[in-house]
Amino acid sequence: MPKMMKAQVFYEPEEMRLEQVPIPSPLEDEVLVKVKACGICGSDIAYYWGLSPLETPTGKGPLILGHEFSGEVAEVGRIPQEKGLFKAGDRVTVDPVQYCNACGVCARGMVNLCENKSVIGVSTNGAFAEYVKSKYTGIHKLPSRVSFEQAAFTEPLSCATYGINNLNISLGDFCVIFGPGPIGLMMTQMAKSRGAGTVVLVGTRDYRLELGKKLGADFILNIKEKNSPYYVDDLKEKIKELTEGRMADRVICATGALKPMQDALTISGRKAVVVYFGLPGPNDVLKVPALDSLLWDKTIRFSWLAPFTWATALQAIDTKLVDVSSLITHRFSLDNVLAGLKNIRDRKDNAIKGLVFP
Repeated sequence: MPKMMKAQVFYEPEEMRLEQVPIPSPLEDEVLVKVKACGICGSDIAYYWGLSPLETPTGKGPLILGHEFSGEVAEVGRIPQEKGLFKAGDRVTVDPVQYCNACGVCARGMVNLCENKSVIGVSTNGAFAEYVKSKYTGIHKLPSRVSFEQAAFTEPLSCATYGINNLNISLGDFCVIFGPGPIGLMMTQMAKSRGAGTVVLVGTRDYRLELGKKLGADFILNIKEKNSPYYVDDLKEKIKELTEGRMADRVICATGALKPMQDALTISGRKAVVVYFGLPGPNDVLKVPALDSLLWDKTIRFSWLAPFTWATALQAIDTKLVDVSSLITHRFSLDNVLAGLKNIRDRKDNAIKGLVFP
C-alpha cells in the first residue's frame, strides 16, 4: 500500500486545496477504508462557505470534509480482526457519527446525542480523500446488490428514516413534505411505503417537484414560482381543499427555511404530528400558535441524526423501496470537489445530488 494519498484539505471558508497527505493508520479499534464514492451534503457546502463551524476544537480546519461515503476495507485493526468482523476487500459504508457508548446519554439509548461523539468529515478527517479511517463500530457491510454509488446514500437515508420514524405515519394518513431536495425525495418514497394515503410534496423548483411526482408524490405544489403549473398562492387553503377541511395528519420539514417550518403548524390538523428535520439558522425563532396547537392536540417533534436506522436504510436501498440512483445528477473527481460544491449550491444544470469519486 502507498504511504501517501490525495485529499481535499479544508482550511477556512473558501480555502480548500488538493494535497498529498499521509494515509491514516488505523488504531487497534479502527478500520481503514478505501473511498469509492462520497456524497456532497448541504453541510459540506455550509462549512466551505463559512455558514457553519466545524466540530473541531477550534471550529476550523485543517480538516478533510466528506461524511456520506462507501468504500472497500483496506486494513483492519487488531480488535475487529480478532473478532473476525471485517477483512480486506469487504464492501462497506460507514456511519460517520461515532459515539462513545459509555456516557450517561448513550446508556439511555440516545446515542445521537452522545456527549463525546466524533463525526467523520466534521470533527475528524473525512472522505473527500482516497482513504479514511473509522471506528469498527461504525462500519456496515453492503448487501451484494447495493452498489458503491447507492451505498453513499446510506447516511442521508438513515437520517431521513429517523425523521420518518418520528412522523409515526398511520395507514391512510394525509402527509405533507416540505423540501424536494435529496432528503425530501427519499422521505416521499418512505412515506408512501409506510402507508401514507396521500403525499403532498411542497417546494420552490419544478424540476425537483416533478422528480418527486415520479417517485410517488400524489400532489406537487410550488409556493414560489408564479409561472409554475404547480403554483399555489395560499398553501393553507390548498391543503384545506385537498383534505376536504381536515388538514394534514402528518407534516415533516426537510428544509431549515423558517417559513415552511411556520407553515407546517398552519396546515396541520387535529391530532397531527409535525416533525422538524432541516437545520435552521442559529438565530431563527419558531412561533407556535399555542392555543390552536393545544386544542387540536398536536405533537411537535424534532429529528436529529440517525440512531439505530442504518440497517433499515440499507434494506430499503437493497429492496428498492427507496430509489436513490435517480437522485444522482452530477459526478465529480476528487480534483473537482470545489466545482461540485459550487454546482450543487447554485443548483446548476438542475442539480439534485452530486457524488465525488476519489
